[in-house]
Amino acid sequence: MSEFEAEVKKAEKELEQGLVPVNDPFGTEGGSDEFLGELKMQAQEYGQKIQDAAAKARDLASEKFTQAGDKIKELSAKDPKELVEDAKEFARQKPGQTILISAAVGLVLGLILRGGRK
Repeated sequence: MSEFEAEVKKAEKELEQGLVPVNDPFGTEGGSDEFLGELKMQAQEYGQKIQDAAAKARDLASEKFTQAGDKIKELSAKDPKELVEDAKEFARQKPGQTILISAAVGLVLGLILRGGRK
């Protein structure tokens, strides 16, 4: 059980403990129990939606992590000269993207190096 699922279970238990009959001073006791029941149902629905979203996020992250690992293995198997040739070919085919990538790398390196001087 993940940490997230444990927290959801803990919240559900606390919610169930908090759902006790309330003494209504105005004599409309039946409505408050119904209201608390509706709140419990909504909380369970939201808990399920959160669990579903977390499962989707976990699956997506796992998929992307696997893709990145495969790409790293592919790049590490290539010869450095072959990588340079691939980069040159990319620059010939897409000069605009090459300029934007170079500018972004320069900006990041500049921020890193300038930050080290402070």
